[in-house]
Order: sequence, then structure tokens, then C-alpha cells
Amino acid sequence: MKNPQTDQYSAYLFTYFTSGKGGEAIRFALSNDGYHYRALNDNRPVLDPSTGSTTGGVRDPHILRGTGDKTFYMVATDMNTEKYGWGPDSAMVLMKSKDLVHWVSHAVVIPALFKEFTGVNRVWAPQTIYDPQQKKYMIYWSMRKGTEPDKIYYAYANKDFSGLETTPKQLFYKPDHGSCIDGDIVYKDGKYHLFFKTEGSGLGIKIAVSDQLTKGYVLIDRYVQQTESPVEGSGTFKLNNSDSYILMYDRYTEGKYQFTRSKDLEHFTAIDDEVTMNFHPRHGTVMPITAQEAAALTAQWMSTDEVLLSAQSKQVKKINIVLDSASNKLVLPVLPGTKLNAFDPGFAIFPGIKVIPSGVQDFSRGPIKYTVTIKGQKTQTYEVTAAENHNPVIEGYYADPEILYAQKTGKFYLYPTSDGFDHWSGNYFKAFSSTDLVSWKDEGVILDLPKDVSWAKKNAWAPCIIEKKVNGSYQYFYYFAAGQKIGVATSNDPAGPFVDSGKALLDSLPAGVKGGQQIDADVFSDPKTGKNYLYWGNSYMAGAELNEDMISLKPGTTKLLTPHDHYNEGTYVIYRKGVYYFMWSQNDTRSPDYTVHYGTSDSPLGVISVPKNNVVIAKNVKAGIYGTGHNSVIQLPGKDEWYIVYHRFNYPKGITMGDAAGYNREVCIDKLEFNEDGSIKEVIPTHQGIKPVKSL
Repeated sequence: MKNPQTDQYSAYLFTYFTSGKGGEAIRFALSNDGYHYRALNDNRPVLDPSTGSTTGGVRDPHILRGTGDKTFYMVATDMNTEKYGWGPDSAMVLMKSKDLVHWVSHAVVIPALFKEFTGVNRVWAPQTIYDPQQKKYMIYWSMRKGTEPDKIYYAYANKDFSGLETTPKQLFYKPDHGSCIDGDIVYKDGKYHLFFKTEGSGLGIKIAVSDQLTKGYVLIDRYVQQTESPVEGSGTFKLNNSDSYILMYDRYTEGKYQFTRSKDLEHFTAIDDEVTMNFHPRHGTVMPITAQEAAALTAQWMSTDEVLLSAQSKQVKKINIVLDSASNKLVLPVLPGTKLNAFDPGFAIFPGIKVIPSGVQDFSRGPIKYTVTIKGQKTQTYEVTAAENHNPVIEGYYADPEILYAQKTGKFYLYPTSDGFDHWSGNYFKAFSSTDLVSWKDEGVILDLPKDVSWAKKNAWAPCIIEKKVNGSYQYFYYFAAGQKIGVATSNDPAGPFVDSGKALLDSLPAGVKGGQQIDADVFSDPKTGKNYLYWGNSYMAGAELNEDMISLKPGTTKLLTPHDHYNEGTYVIYRKGVYYFMWSQNDTRSPDYTVHYGTSDSPLGVISVPKNNVVIAKNVKAGIYGTGHNSVIQLPGKDEWYIVYHRFNYPKGITMGDAAGYNREVCIDKLEFNEDGSIKEVIPTHQGIKPVKSL
């Protein structure tokens, strides 16, 4: 007899892979609503990748609920890029389970089973679907022989799901004979919708439709992904108790996933702002599950610590939550203005988990004790504190911050690099506005390389901006790095959008420089002369005077200004009491010792004198703050009051991430002060940040 409370789907299981030491392995994550996901097992593998695999690695997992047999089926690519690179790969792994916890695995080596496929060097991204006509499970995957284009094949699994009982047949190939990989079949309204990625002749996701599972697919010749970024590994699932579907895919060059929503599997809307996850998945699939199934997964792979780290309140800076497991103390950093006397952390309560108390609590009087119970585990009690720290100043991963006070609007604006993308692969810029330097409003994307820039499509880094009056109206000149070149875009509003000039302003090394990149621009207006200057460089510092049009350099004015050997990047120039201060970052941004130094000059392109004690800001080990660098500075109008804006490693996880800390950074503000002799006092970076400045 069925139990409606457990047989009704009420949660979601996300199966995905990530690479790590030893190669690719499968991970699991849970969601209550299909939008917000938490990794199980602390994002560690849930299956031993060496079991049933010929390479010791498994990736691209697809999971399926059996039809009437109370069994779950999972298939994956048999691949280990750490050991063997990108192939050849000639096997897939078939897995089955009765409880989602314990799995039996078998490798299927295609050339060994089917001699006609000798020479196959790609067996990629298998998936399973039940064929109601044959009453069998059909496995389909992309396969390549020699240098031929990849095509999608299918075969039927044997009864115990340990191998294939039929010879692979071709299911689909592109009419233009280009490659197609990563097939995903969805049955809706009497039609089979085959999603696949094109290769070789266009890059993206298309759909072919048929009223028969194994033949007759007709291509709908348009891309359905909602991004200009390269994508792969599409996965589709239906939301519980809804007529909507989610199409998700791996933006693999960025280490990001994108979710889109559709009701007809023809038109898709990106829903990036509605989706959260505390992990970076690669090519996976989602399957609706019951509360009972979810409870079995939490009992096996979720800890009480993980429950406390799952606070979903929009007031919580989620990437900055700090848990001391030894003392069971949790600190929830909250946004400015949060009402601590009536605050609900919003812990994600999955089936099989109890958290007491629940709902709104009064945190203004101090910590609240929470008790967490997971079936089969020891109950734990935690001391939970909610605290308003102002650093980082904007939520999420951002770096290389530029700051502006706009006379036109009377507001401050931040212009950072969009961070959190693997190997600095972000391709768009955003802006944020504030009236007090503490509370910031997201103004959205102001320049998108794939859409708005013709000469570069990737590596959107380190912008700077200046406000000028042109013919009585305010104009904004925005200099940015893209593809290791520097361009300029303009707008009549500090919040954009900005229009690119159509070409790179700087695309080659200055004369005499043999290495480095054209990045990290800084624009400076000399208050003594009214002339404008641009500075740039990585491993060298160059400067030049700008023409009056602000989008070109005055010929013959470029100078190399590199102060000394420890200069790396991130020049920023200010003027105070007759002195020109040059600041820059030393070391690599992936280093905990990324540090800001300074020197002085008597002119914008003059020789830079470097004092003995020249540190502006460095790591604060006691506070767990590392990688402080690439700064800008803001002076409150009409006052000798200064603030330094910089990025640091994400706190608290950054220092544990190795090189990845260098592209998982966050923006902070602290006060910048000077000694009586004009030297800069070393800034001690803080979590507290600054107090709101008074309205100007």
C-alpha cells in the first residue's frame, strides 16, 4: 500500500561530478524546491570512482528512476583526465541501486564487446531512458571513431544492467555532419525532445524532436542556451507539482552552471538570480525524489555542521558564514540594517532533519542555542551569533574594485571585476551604487563582452572610470581589460549601460617591455593642470597622457614608470597636498601575500620615489584576512578623509582553496590615513569595515 507522504516527490537529487586529486568523481546534492542546492558529504565523492571504472574516474553522471522496479539507474563516462588526459575513452560505467546509497557498478568497454567499433576513441556522456515499446532500458551516448564527427548512438541494457545486449545503432547526427555530443532526451506531450551540444560547426545546445524514441528526429535549428558563454552537458527535469521544466547546463569555461525555465521546451528564460548552490558542479542531472528517499540521503551523507551552514536568509552573507566545529559556534554575517531582534536564519531543513528552535529569533541580546538532529546521528547543539560586519561590502565574488563619487548623482559607485569564475574567465562587468559606502545597490551588468564588445569576448578584468563634463553634460569614460587588451566605453550615466568605442585602446606592449600584459588600467585627472592620464601594466607600470577625447593617448607621452622589481600590477594614483601617490600590488593575486605598496612623485609621469616603509595594506593573519590588494581610493568631497577599497581572499574559505583563492575574491573598504609628514599609515584590514559616511 502506498504512503502518499513518502511516495509523492517533494525534493530533488542533483548528481554531478567535479575533478580533484585522483581524477573525476561523482557527488550528490539535495534541494527542497529545485532551485536551492546543498552538497552532500561536504562535496566529497559519494562513490569510489575506481569501482567499476577502467580509468579510475567517472564523470557526466545521469540518474534515472526505474519504471515499476524500485531501482535507480546511473550511467557515467569512464574517464580520468588527471591520469590519461582527454582519451582515448572507450568505456562507460553502468550503476544501479535500490536505495540511492549503495551502488553496484560495471564498466562497458565498447570496442571489446563490439568488434565493428574497434577504433572508437570517445564514448561520452551516456544517459538512460525507459523504452515502453521494448520494455527495456535504452542507453544513448555520443561516440567517435577515428577522426569522424561525434554521433549519438543507442543500445539496450541487459536485464541486470551490467552490460549491453544489443549492438549500438546510430540515433542522431547533425544534418551538416558536424559533431553532436551530450544528448538528453525528454518525453513531453507525445514527443521525444533530444537536447544535444553541437561541436565543430557552431557551439551550443539545440533540440531535435521525434514521435518515436529511436528514430525520426527532426532538428530545430536554433540554439536554446541563454548565454554567450560556451556550454555543455545539458540536463532537463520537471519541477514537482508544476508544469514548468528546468533546462540546466555547464558553463564549463567559467566553472558555473546556468538554470533556465520553460513550459513548452521551446522557449527558455534564464533564472540565475533564483538559483543557489554551495558547490561548483560539472555536467550532471537532477531527479525528483520522495521525502523518504531524501531522508535516507541526509542520514548517510549530511552532517549537523552542514545543516547550520545552510542558512538561506537573504540577509545572510552566505559565502562568509564562519563555523568553529571544535566549539560548535556559528557566526552569521548579515547585511547592514538587518533587524537582529527579529531574525530568521532560514536553515535549509531537508527530510530527516530537525532544527530547534525554528523561525524568527531575537539575536540582539546575544547568541541563540540551536539543536540539530539527523536520523541515525548524534544530536548536536550550537551557539549561533548574527553579526553585522561591513566587509565584504558587496555580496558575492568580486575583485579589482574601482570607486567613483559621481557629482551628477551625489552617489558613490563601485566597478569591480566579476569574480568566482575559474581562472578569471568572467566576461561581464557590473556596477554598484551607495550613498554611505556601506549599503550598496546592485545596478546590474553595465558591459557584457560577448554582446557589447567586438574585439574581445573573454577575461573581463580590472576596470576604472572617470567623470568629465563635456559640453555642459556629464560623461563617464570606463576603461577595462578584455582579452589582455585595454578598451574604453562611454555612458552619460555612472550606472551605465556603457557603449564600447569599437576597438582596443591598448593592444601591445610599450616599447622596451618584453613581457607582461596590457591590463589594470587607472585613469587620473591632475587637479593642478586639468590634464588626464592613463596608467596600466602587469609586471611593468606604464603611463601616458590622454587626449581631450579621453579615448586615445597623446602620441609621444608614454613612459615606463615601474618603481622597482617588486611591482606586479594594479596601479592607482591620487593627489594630496602637492604630492602624487602611486600605489600598486606586489606578488600574485593567488598569493596570501598579495600586498599594496606605494611611492611618491612630484608629477603624474615623474620618477617615483619609494620610501623604506611603503606597505599600504597587507594580510591580517590574526583575523584570517589574506590576499589584500588591487586597490582604489576615495576621498570624501571637500574633506581630507580617505578610504581604501581593495579585494581579499574570500573569508573564511579562501585560504584553504590554494590557487583558486585568486579568483574567489571579495571587495572591502577600510579607512586610509596619513602621518603628519605625508607618509601613508599601514592599513590593518578588518571584518568590521567602516561606519556609514554622512550624506554629502
